[in-house]
Amino acid sequence: MATKIEQRLKRKNRIRKKLSGTTERPRLTVYKSLKHIYAQVVDDSTGRTLAFASSLSKDLKGQDEGDKKADAKRVGTLIAQKCKAANVEAVVFDRNGFPYHGRIAAVADAAREAGLKF
Repeated sequence: MATKIEQRLKRKNRIRKKLSGTTERPRLTVYKSLKHIYAQVVDDSTGRTLAFASSLSKDLKGQDEGDKKADAKRVGTLIAQKCKAANVEAVVFDRNGFPYHGRIAAVADAAREAGLKF
C-alpha cells in the first residue's frame, strides 16, 4: 500500500503530464507543508522561476497570526503582485497533487482577486 506522500506524488505526476507553463501562461505551482505555504511561477519552456512567494517571505514578516488560511491568502496576493511586476497576467494553476481545498484554494482565490487570470 502506498503512503500518503507517494499517493500525492502519483497525483502530481498525473497532473503534470497535462499541465505545462509557457512564456505566455507560466505555471503557478503551490506547495504546502504543515507550517508554511509556498507559491512560485515557473516558465517550463525556459526552466526559469519568474516569481516566488511564501509565508516566510520578508514582505509578510510579522503578519503571522497563527491562522494558516489567512497566511495562504496573503501569499496569494503577494504572488499576484510579483507576477504583475514581472509582466505576467495569466497563469496555469498547478495544485501539486494537493486537493483543491482549504489553503490551496485560498492561494488561488486571493491571486484571482488581486488580478491574476487563471
